[in-house]
Amino acid sequence: MATEKTLNDLFLDTLKDIYYAEKQILKALPKMARAAQSEEGKAGFLQHRDETQAQVERLEQVFEMIGKPARGKTCEAIQGIIAEAEEIMDEFKGTVALDAGLISSAQSVEHYEIARYGTLIAWAKQLGLKDAVPLLQATLAEEEATDKKLTRLAESSANIKGKGKAA
Repeated sequence: MATEKTLNDLFLDTLKDIYYAEKQILKALPKMARAAQSEEGKAGFLQHRDETQAQVERLEQVFEMIGKPARGKTCEAIQGIIAEAEEIMDEFKGTVALDAGLISSAQSVEHYEIARYGTLIAWAKQLGLKDAVPLLQATLAEEEATDKKLTRLAESSANIKGKGKAA
């Protein structure tokens, strides 16, 4: 008979998932920065890479709190989102729509992370992991701020430049 899975198991599973996702994002951001055409876009992706590094370190602190090794678990969702971003970089390379596509991909990543961190915070509270909550909340606040920044970037330049002529 299979052992009964608990909310603790689900919390750990989701922590491993987002840890893996953050590590994949760390690898993808420099590529996105290189592909971006606007200086603002390049700078934004690089700044987010530094932020993501700090987020990985926070997750490692949470693993430590619950006495588990910081290990990722393959996250199909983030792999799909990153594969989509790579496809956009290939298909729209050198076009006016590239930056709009990159921003769209980055927002898909942010929305996934926002959902994950929101869930982890709720579960950490239920599980009485009081010390983990502020670490997870700090990251959630950064993800939400990045999402807003990306929206502003899209509205102010990338989407307008990407309009071009209708096909």
